[in-house]
Amino acid sequence: MKIPAELSSIQELVFATELAKAGGDVLLRHRKEGTVIREKARNDLVSEADLESERVIKQAIADRYPDHVILAEESENGHDSYSEAEHLWIIDPLDGTTNFAHGIPHFAVSIAYYQRGVAKCGVVWNPAREELYCAVAGQGAWFQGERMHVGTQTRLTDVLIAVGFYYDRGAMMRRTLRTIEGLFAEQIRGIRRFGTASLDLCGVASGDYGAFVEYQLAPWDFAAGRLIVEEAGGKVTSSAGDELPIAVSSVLATNSVLHPAMLDVIAASKLPAEEE
Repeated sequence: MKIPAELSSIQELVFATELAKAGGDVLLRHRKEGTVIREKARNDLVSEADLESERVIKQAIADRYPDHVILAEESENGHDSYSEAEHLWIIDPLDGTTNFAHGIPHFAVSIAYYQRGVAKCGVVWNPAREELYCAVAGQGAWFQGERMHVGTQTRLTDVLIAVGFYYDRGAMMRRTLRTIEGLFAEQIRGIRRFGTASLDLCGVASGDYGAFVEYQLAPWDFAAGRLIVEEAGGKVTSSAGDELPIAVSSVLATNSVLHPAMLDVIAASKLPAEEE
């Protein structure tokens, strides 16, 4: 796990990488020894691995930066406006819990550092594959120490599209399926659904996918990945084309060129009022 030499002087990025490594080590230990898994809600899992990874990461931040605010998936945080925080760490201690629970080595620790609502650096670490994605505002995005760039495709017919499904199996699922149908009508190369939003975003940043869309994600799902996509030359908005808040939102990420075409497909997939 090594960040590029060009970024080694950026303390927050170095620290975020250390945090991700520490959290990832917890996940690998639980993966080897076994972990207790339960449902927070129907089809929404949490494990002791999630909880311990978050505890380790939060404690390390509190020890070094006791005045910094933390927004994390598995704990109550008690702040009204994260966008106003001078220093904010946004943490997903285990993105892809369902994959993790089923032994699939496609999960990640996602950590982003924000100042006054603006992303400054982000790290996504897949400990099972020892793969590190990272970005610093204004200084690019990197994978395994090499610069990343989004794909150059200009037509939907030339790309794979990644999608995510929220836990809801009602209207949101139907909307997602209508979107997939609309994308296939555009003759895209194919759909991929791997169940880890942070890594899906990194897939857009690396050019593997032309776009990624999911209709509900929390900020810890997209905070780091968003910056990685943007620093790789892509664009990230809500599915309506609006700027992402530090709050629950839909997410659309593209190589930038394909953004208008994706917005058109998404708009056409809106459910009739009686199905919502």
